Amino acid sequence: MNTAHLAFIGTQEIIIIVVIVLLLFGGKKIPELMRGLGRGVKEFKEGQREEPTAEDTDATHTRRNDSINDPR
Repeated sequence: MNTAHLAFIGTQEIIIIVVIVLLLFGGKKIPELMRGLGRGVKEFKEGQREEPTAEDTDATHTRRNDSINDPR
């Protein structure tokens, strides 16, 4: 069996997934779920853009040094 074909989702599969989501959550709940998902993605991207502060960098180095000095 060629596993490359398993990664592709066709139109029929997408339609089935949409119908299942509609049945599970209902039409009124989906916009709220998508709004929450969008906010989460936005916050995640903002978190990635933030530069680490000096305190974050010091804490990271301290944890690394502690793990090196602590033979288990």
